[in-house]
Amino acid sequence: MEDYHISKGKHFYTIGLSYKKADAEIRGHFSLDEESKNRLLQQAKDEGVDGILLTSTCNRTEIYGFAEHPFQLIKLLCEHTHGTVEEFEKVAYVHKNKKAISHMFRVGTGLDSQILGDFEIISQLRLAFTRSKEFDVANAFLERLVNAVIQASKRIKNETEISSGATSVSFASVQYILNNVENVSEKNILLFGTGKIGRNTCENLVKHTQNNQITLINRTKDKAEKIAGKFSLIVKDYADLQAEIRKADILIVATGAQNPTVSKELIYCKKDLLVLDLSIPKNVSEDVTKLENVQLLHLDQLSKITDETLERRKQFIPQAEVIIGEVENEFNQWLETRKFAPTIKALKKKLRTMKDAELDFQRKKIADFNDEQAEIVSNRIIQKIMKHFANHLKGDSNTTDESLELIQKVFQLEELQK
Repeated sequence: MEDYHISKGKHFYTIGLSYKKADAEIRGHFSLDEESKNRLLQQAKDEGVDGILLTSTCNRTEIYGFAEHPFQLIKLLCEHTHGTVEEFEKVAYVHKNKKAISHMFRVGTGLDSQILGDFEIISQLRLAFTRSKEFDVANAFLERLVNAVIQASKRIKNETEISSGATSVSFASVQYILNNVENVSEKNILLFGTGKIGRNTCENLVKHTQNNQITLINRTKDKAEKIAGKFSLIVKDYADLQAEIRKADILIVATGAQNPTVSKELIYCKKDLLVLDLSIPKNVSEDVTKLENVQLLHLDQLSKITDETLERRKQFIPQAEVIIGEVENEFNQWLETRKFAPTIKALKKKLRTMKDAELDFQRKKIADFNDEQAEIVSNRIIQKIMKHFANHLKGDSNTTDESLELIQKVFQLEELQK
């Protein structure tokens, strides 16, 4: 990348780890919270890094940046997380220059996400660039690259259906309810368990069912109250579980218990009850299906809905890759223009110097010399010459290096570029 005159660092790297090779525990070792990100960026700035970007989600942690060697970025990551270099090397990936650019396109457009077509990562990249800019470690290259990835992401979202349908289990469960329960906004819904899946399910219920009769129960009541307060929902004590199940039309179980928390003995109802078990391991006993009015749906059955959606999304990958190819090619063309930008700048300066010297000479020789007209004419000639050189360099990338060398030699530009 040193040929492109975009950074003091010789090469552009992506270093990171993701769900593909690193399990949740290892990913946790390399996770960066807000304070750690700030400290890392400040250290990078102190060390003279002039272009760096950080992303850290539950599925991946990555650094995009310029360096002499990728170890400079790996060292920064390990110094600001609980991970070690040895751990990193076992599960990590390192991409360089054009491959690093391509990797950001795939990540930012959801093609490398754990859930295909997940566009949440693009907002992470946008925020990451804003943070880097605040620390003055975001150069023109990173800005152009992130904007190009955002452009590709928007096009894929608008021009394909790669993000359509339910993917998360929590969303799939709500989709199942909407598709199979009539007048869902009038039903009594009981959510038992407010961990991560429970919270996500709760948000999807509120968003999609327009139901204000949702009751939350959790063994630790204050956790349920925090979520309920956000959505103005009802919270009941764990001791009221059996009574609330009796009132419910829909029971969603998302507890983290190792054994079933809901069994046949807890359920006494004379009306239909749909039970969705979103827990691993199962938290609803199979014996509830012996009750005449009860329908039980487990996590694995809901996952099939998700699997079907993901399979459908896969058919749009080729279409998404074409879009990425187009935008990435535009970015690489811009990058090529950076390669000869210093030469073009130096040539323009040299031609202007020649022009000024010639006009001074003619001014002394010609009476009533028209400075204004001479400036206009000579500047237009320089502009046309520059346009021809620029078009030549853009049009024949195979001989760009030779052309640059010839221009520099003919016009003696070496000193001007230093």
